[in-house]
Amino acid sequence: MKAAVLFESKKPMQIAELDQSEPKTGEVRVKMSAAGICASDHHVMTGDNPTLMPIVLGHEGAGVVETVGPGVSSVKVGDRCVLSFVPNCGHCRSCRTGLSNICDTNRLTGTRQYDGTFRLRTPDGTEVHQFAKLGVFAESIVVPQQACYPIPDDVPMDVAALIGCSVATGVGGVINQPNMRAGMTVAVIGTGGVGLNALQGARLMNASKVIAVDIFDHKLEFAYKFGATHIINSKEQDPVYAIQEMTDGGVDFAFDTFGHKITTEQAYKATRKGGTTVVVGLAPDGMTAEIPLVELVRNQKTLLGSYYGSASPHETFGKLLEFYRQGRIDVGGLVTRKYKLHEINEAYDALDRGEDGRGVIIFN
Repeated sequence: MKAAVLFESKKPMQIAELDQSEPKTGEVRVKMSAAGICASDHHVMTGDNPTLMPIVLGHEGAGVVETVGPGVSSVKVGDRCVLSFVPNCGHCRSCRTGLSNICDTNRLTGTRQYDGTFRLRTPDGTEVHQFAKLGVFAESIVVPQQACYPIPDDVPMDVAALIGCSVATGVGGVINQPNMRAGMTVAVIGTGGVGLNALQGARLMNASKVIAVDIFDHKLEFAYKFGATHIINSKEQDPVYAIQEMTDGGVDFAFDTFGHKITTEQAYKATRKGGTTVVVGLAPDGMTAEIPLVELVRNQKTLLGSYYGSASPHETFGKLLEFYRQGRIDVGGLVTRKYKLHEINEAYDALDRGEDGRGVIIFN
């Protein structure tokens, strides 16, 4: 089968023919239908997230189960599925305590399947990694059955793909915060795919003010469609001062959906006394932020990380699918560009330029 393979960082992906093994116990083969263009894969391409190579990137996707291995019970051939990039083991300490989104076993095995082996090889026998055990930039993938969440027939595949990452991460990162209540003020720094969905999450929670921050006017205008009530161009004005002015001292919740020293520090400073700063975006490996510890204590602020919606991905998927079917979140409107697999490098060029919305690879 064909896949987009990254052989070296800072180089384009190559469309290559790969040999694919049959699913082993507890695994399935999924024929890909749609795959989202996400910045997390771009971090690998640029070298900001060092990863073993060669690798098939892509972790935001949806497809149809076409083969099941021995012992598979949660899905069957023909099921249309949204894919989880944390196919949790269900047995580690994190899973047992309700944090299957940060499954220990999944983290330890990384880009290999749960038995520690590979399912992809080049024709000369070189083993190929699958990003997040998925690698959805391929015509088909062999993955753990836990990666698959069956979806209704009325959910389009491009919508399902985005629910698998950017919607679950953005909306989930807001609605799954235990202290979030109706009427709170919210700031979202970064209006990419995850940021737009964080705005939608704030709207779902009936936030009184939803402030979007970015450096591109066109992206800020686009943000109004997904719940922003106020916008700030952080190139033109100090976002911390502007947010404090709008909210009489700072927001109840500030979300850094971009992931950088600068944006995390801005989010923290824009959070009011007793408020919560949530870091959602992944910064380059090794980057740190400066947080004034005395102020953290005296102002009783909370600073926390949110990975993959802060809760079980499958539980979040179920909520999001209902919200979508009820018309309470707009997922289709996030898709502004569609590509074929061989156009994948063009898709990432558009992401790098900061174009609105989400690009999606559509498979035949």
